[in-house]
Amino acid sequence: MRAVAGGFVAGAVALTLVATGAQAQTSSEEYTATIWIDPDGCEHWVMDDGAEGYMDARRTRDGGAVCHRSEICGVIPSDQLFVTDEAWISDAAKSDLMNFFRSANAYGFLIYGHTDARASDEYNMSLSQRRADMVASVARDSGVQVVDVKGFGERQPRAQGNSAAALQQNRRVEIYCIR
Repeated sequence: MRAVAGGFVAGAVALTLVATGAQAQTSSEEYTATIWIDPDGCEHWVMDDGAEGYMDARRTRDGGAVCHRSEICGVIPSDQLFVTDEAWISDAAKSDLMNFFRSANAYGFLIYGHTDARASDEYNMSLSQRRADMVASVARDSGVQVVDVKGFGERQPRAQGNSAAALQQNRRVEIYCIR
């Protein structure tokens, strides 16, 4: 594949390289493109020769790419999915999550894990990442595309304070849908 004026041409591509004067050289090379979506929902192409660009030629007024819209489509309290200090999900919870992912009607998902502040920052970062990874694994098993998975530990609390209610709000997995 080869990027050409905002699109792709499959297979071998004849490239015309203009040398000095009126002479031209032609060679035939095959390029392979990879397509990925960044956490902002923007589709990119990357060629195996290092060239990169956005999939869509449309631009905003400031020159940025027009990307998929993402919105939070699920906040699951960790207490509903996980046992304290664990990152495994019961079969019943997996089934519920799979149904959610299959019915969400999204192009892709961003999955972010969060914890309360009762343990060390290092431990909370690890636990939130393992929990986000587990939810992402269920999402992939349900056949959907997972674009980004991160654990934020206690660094992005929803509620301030050390009350039981505040701590419970901070233990969560957020799921963003890219539409």
